[in-house]
This record gives sequence, structure tokens and C-alpha cells, in this order.
Amino acid sequence: MFDSMIELKNYKLIILKSLIVTVIGFIAVSLLLIFLSRDLPSLEQLENYDPDLVTRIYSSDGKVLNELFVQKRVFIELEKIPIHMQNAIIASEDRRFYSHWGLSMRSVARAILINTLSMSYRQGFSTLTQQLARNLYKSIGFEDSIFRKIKEVITAVQIERTYTKDEILEMYLNTIHFGHGTYGVEAATKRFFAKSSTELSIDESALLVGLLPSPANYSPINYPEISIRRRNTILRLMRDQKFIDRLEYEASRSRNLESIQGEVKRGMAPYFTEYVRRTLETLDEELEINIYRDGLKIYTTLDSKLQSIAERAVMRSVKEDQVRLNNRLYSESSREEFEKLAYLTIYSEDTLKMMLDGKLELYKELRDKLLVQCAFVALDPKTGGILAMVGGRPDYHDQYNRAVQAKRQPGSVFKPFVYTTALDNGYPVTEQLLNQPVVLNIQNMDGTWVKWKPQNYDGSTGGLTTLREGLRKSMNLISVRMVQQDIAPAEQVKQTAKRMGINTEIRAVDALALGTSEVYPIEIVSAYAALANKGVYSKPFGITKIEDRYGNIIKEFFPDRKEVLSEETSYLMTSLMQTVMDRGTGGSARWKYKFNRPAAGKTGTTQGWSDAWFVGYTPQIAAGCWYGVDDFRVPLGPGQDGSKAALPAWARFMKSAHDTLEMPLEKFEKPDLIKKKEICGVTKKKPLPACPIEKEIYKVGTEPTQNCNIHRTY
Repeated sequence: MFDSMIELKNYKLIILKSLIVTVIGFIAVSLLLIFLSRDLPSLEQLENYDPDLVTRIYSSDGKVLNELFVQKRVFIELEKIPIHMQNAIIASEDRRFYSHWGLSMRSVARAILINTLSMSYRQGFSTLTQQLARNLYKSIGFEDSIFRKIKEVITAVQIERTYTKDEILEMYLNTIHFGHGTYGVEAATKRFFAKSSTELSIDESALLVGLLPSPANYSPINYPEISIRRRNTILRLMRDQKFIDRLEYEASRSRNLESIQGEVKRGMAPYFTEYVRRTLETLDEELEINIYRDGLKIYTTLDSKLQSIAERAVMRSVKEDQVRLNNRLYSESSREEFEKLAYLTIYSEDTLKMMLDGKLELYKELRDKLLVQCAFVALDPKTGGILAMVGGRPDYHDQYNRAVQAKRQPGSVFKPFVYTTALDNGYPVTEQLLNQPVVLNIQNMDGTWVKWKPQNYDGSTGGLTTLREGLRKSMNLISVRMVQQDIAPAEQVKQTAKRMGINTEIRAVDALALGTSEVYPIEIVSAYAALANKGVYSKPFGITKIEDRYGNIIKEFFPDRKEVLSEETSYLMTSLMQTVMDRGTGGSARWKYKFNRPAAGKTGTTQGWSDAWFVGYTPQIAAGCWYGVDDFRVPLGPGQDGSKAALPAWARFMKSAHDTLEMPLEKFEKPDLIKKKEICGVTKKKPLPACPIEKEIYKVGTEPTQNCNIHRTY
């Protein structure tokens, strides 16, 4: 009896201890689960899953120009993903996906057995849902540990309770990492096969799925043989699980990797898209957007066809100008300059010549001294929309966009501001000035002042010269006299330029008549565009609309216009620059490059041949280009003026652009207050019967009132 009581007491004690251990174990497990769950996603986070998506930049004609992203991911609905891609995932990653509740106990048991027998970690037991949990939520982590697995399971169960199986599969296919910076099946398909995932074949689907365990090691680009073996393994699994039949298996297995895209094509218009990206970054806070994560659609003004034309035209001139520069540097007369620029004590002459000739890549530290660079901008004069932009050599793309970031002396392309000011002040195009030497006071970099006697390009002088003739021949002496004689005072010229869109600092000195103040290419083109648009300036812009991932408009952008000149002044100035095109320094655009539409333009060359420009327009397009070396101390060389180094690219672009877009032939519209008058061809006064007659246009009120005084008849 006593022994029985003792046994009963011991039994109760064992039960009590077991209960205590169980309770303590339960509490410990609960506390562990609470501890591990503290940084796991909440139910709200699970229900409102919002993945990072690629932002795309589109041209005005619907082409994808570039993409912005942290993780390259493009969302696609499950129903659009081929069923064989879905089956490949199931066959490889989780064959019991549609039957488990987030954790496969069979897989767990198998993993425990294999790992125990091998005394190592050889078999995992992650379901597709567990992988999704790990991919979606950073708080779970990727380290191999029991704690991570517990976190995975907890989150996976919650995901299974929150979403349907198809929704889970859709999220998985849109988030999984396939390597080479791609996340999700759509981004991966575009990267490897240059097409949409809707077009995937069975073998292509199997190849993508084969990457998942180790995208870096199974890359079809870096390790094609390994990738094929992995693909075939997935195909065999699909066959064994009856997702494909024997014939489909054999056909898919026999295919090679010819469809793989090795190199990703650089996005179109890289300088323009970088310009757009910088613009967007200034709007992040205002619009509460993240351009790298929100999957936005950015619609732009750029025309992809015109961009391609611009890049071809610019590159052709770059090559031509580079050959001329190379020949100059190779000559005996430039030997000292070449040695200094090329650091021949460091690099061999043969190597450098091969680099300059394009046979070897030019060392980065030499590019700013030895490469001909360029900038090109084309605008819609009526809106200011950027139609095409090239910010540097297409073959040496860098982050420096010379179209919007490089300040260079404009030379003679600045002269139209001087002439515009004179016309605005009421002077007629027949106003005559003496084409004789002048003296300017110029301030050096060190602050000292020196006297400078500018010359005309050809060194010529002469007698009285009209404004039209002065601009036609780009006579420096006439431009300077206009400023010095207060026909176009320096301060007024400065204000005219600023009014027309030049925002860089302009020094109101006599030398500004020759374009000594630096400008940005896009500013000078937009100023000329105001002349094309009847005196209405349209601020350049590149973005028309921003949409969110659902197609909702976040912000629209509209032309920003203001009248800066009268229609009459604009027309007169346009007429002067038409003369430049038809009979002046821009004439080769007509006779050599066959661009015969109504157009106005101006060449520009700076002292020492450092900069070559051509800027011009039709009623439909305003465009301008600059050529030079980044280091302004390195000249293009004698004879490399605006008409030779820059005009060819402009002319080729303008002809091809108008023809490609089939633009109608459009003339510059003459205002009612502009009248054509007969004048004496010598004195430019009212003609008498004995006068040689010519016709000229005037703004009403500025036409000659005095009779000719040298062709009188008695």
C-alpha cells in the first residue's frame, strides 16, 4: 500500500514535470515565434503587395527609348504567360504547389532524411510560396539557418491564407531573379530573347527556369553548355510529370541557343533619356514618385525616326572631321602639338595613331584632347518640343551632354541677335555701314585690357555695305560697327538674346558682336526657333506626360510660349538668313547637299578654329549643331569652319528629316506690314528712271523716302 502511494506520488510528479516542460517548451516556442515574427510583414503588407517595377521612357511615336530601375522588373498577368512556362516552374520548383498550404511536409521529411544520411545540407524543402516569401520581404533574409526557414514558413502560410494559388504563381513569376539584372519572367525574356514572355517556346521557358537555382552559374551567355544541360533537365522533369509529351521533349531538347541575345542593345537616344532622367529627378518630391521603382510611363517629344537620322548625320560628320584633325596632328608642322597632346613619352606613336584612326579604343584620359566632339538639337519651333538630341559622339557615349551642358563660344551664329536688335530698332535691311577696320578693347583672362583689330573671315575690306550683304558674307566689321555706332548697342543686344532664350551670362561689350560670350547649344537653337515661329519663343521641353503603372496621368506638360519679337522683325531676320542659305556662307546646303526647301540659317566659327557651328530652321524644324574638341585649346584646324565642319550634318539631317516625315513644302508667312519695294540697286534709295532697279522688303514705315542722288536725269 505504501509502495503504491509512493508510485502514485512519483507518477503525479512526472506528469507535473512533463506539464511544466511542455508549458515551458510551448512558451519558449511561442516566444521564439513572436521574436522571429516581429519584423515579418504584417497582414496589411501581405494584402497590399507593391513590387518595384521598371519605369519606361517612350518616344512620341511609341518606341521604348530606355528604362529606369533598381531591379529590372516588368509586370505581366498570369493569363498572358504561356502555360508551358507555368508548368516548367511547377515541375522544377514545387510539383505539389496546388495541394500544399505553404509547407510541404513530404518535402520536409525527404530533406531531413537526405541531410541526415549525408551528414550535410544537400536537400532543401522550400516550396514555391516559401521562395516567394523570401523574395518579397527583405526581413526574412537569405542566410542558411533554421531561423530563416521558420520565418519563411510563417510568411508562406500567411501568403497562402491571403492569396489564391494563381495569384501566388503570378507574383512568383514576376519577382524571381533570372540573372543579368532581371527580375520576373517578362524582363528576363526581353533580356535573353529580345521579345515578350507571351512568345516563349517550350525550350526557352525551360531554359529560364533552369537558371533559378543559380542564375550566375547557369547563365546562357557566360556558360552556354551548362545552361543547355540545365534546360534539358527541366524538359525531362516536364516530360516525366506529363506536362509535355515525348515528341515535344525531343524537339525542344534538340534546339540550340541561337536565339539568345548576348549583348543588350543600348537604349535609343542615350543623351536625351539622361536629360529626361535628370528632369524627372527634380520632380520626385513634388509628384511623390520614385522613377526607379514605380513602374511609370514617361512619354516624350522625341521622334525616334528623327533621332536615328540625327545620329547617322552627326556621326558621319564626326568621322570626316576626325580624319581632318588626325591629318593635321600627324603633319610635321603640328608635330610639337601632337607630342604634347598625346603624351608620347607615355604612349607609343603607333598606338596613338591606331586609336585616332578608330582601330583601337582611345584611352579615356586622351579623349578630351584628341577626339572631335559634337552636339545636335532639333526642336519643334511651334511648341519647343525636343525632336532629336545628340550630346556627344555616338561611338564614345559618356555622361557629358554637350547639347545642354557645354558652354562654347558661338562665333558668328550670335550675329543674328545683333541684326535682330538693329531691325527691332527700326533700321531697314538696306541700312549701309562702312566695311572698314575697327578697333576693340578686349579684356584678357588676367584682367588686363588690350586692343584688338578684328578682320573679316577672308581679310577683305570695302565700302558701304547693307545689313543683308553683311550677314550674307558674315562680315565681322559690319557687326562690330552696328554695335559701336549704336545701331544695335551692346546692352540692347544682350537683352535681345536673353529675351529670345539665352540664359548664360553675356558681357555687354563691343566684342559680343563676334560671339565671344559662351552659350549652350540648346539655347541658341531655341532662340533661332523663335524666329521660325513668328517671334514667339517656346521653351524647350522633352516630357509630355507621366503615367503611373495603372495608366493614370500623374502630370502633363504643355508648351511654355511667350512673344519676344514682332512678326515683322522675325520675318525680316528670317529673310536675311535665307540669303545666307541661298547665296552666302550656308550655300553648300543647297548646291552640295540638295536641301532646297525654304530655310534660314547661319554658320559660326570661333577665333582659332576651336568651334564650328551651323544653326538654321524651316517653318517645321529648328536645328543646330556644334563641332569641336572638349578642350577648347585644341583647334579643329585651319579651314574647319562652320560651313565645312558643321553644316554637312545639319543639311543631311534636315533633308532626310523633312523627306522621311513627308512634311509638306511650307514657306515663311509674310506679315501684312511687310511690303516689297523697288529701290535703286546702288544707293538703296527711291529709284529714278535711270536707276538700276532691285527689289527689297521693308517694314511699313522704314522704306526709303529719299530719291536716288546719283542717277538723276537733267
